[in-house]
Amino acid sequence: MKAWILLLSLLSACGITQERLDQGKRIAFERNKGNCLACHAIADGESPGTIGPALSAVASRFENKRQLRAFIFDASQFNPETSMPPFGKNKILSEAELDQVVDYLWQLP
Repeated sequence: MKAWILLLSLLSACGITQERLDQGKRIAFERNKGNCLACHAIADGESPGTIGPALSAVASRFENKRQLRAFIFDASQFNPETSMPPFGKNKILSEAELDQVVDYLWQLP
């Protein structure tokens, strides 16, 4: 419980509210938006896919949020043979939605 309170206070100090994280999660889970669950397992997600890696400890896989955002924007710039849709390049997600999803994924344990 103390760890959760600490996490929330750190996120608030960084300007990231619980509401913003909830919005990012909603976008990530929404079938006509992020639809991350089609390919990835995420905590609290129902019927996840197995094409991509489980989305946990995402912050440990990228140097910073900017790199994660670039990957979601267009993963083909990192791996030309990826099956991940270019969410930003193809305007599946708006700039604001990309940022909210990045904030949500970045804080996943």
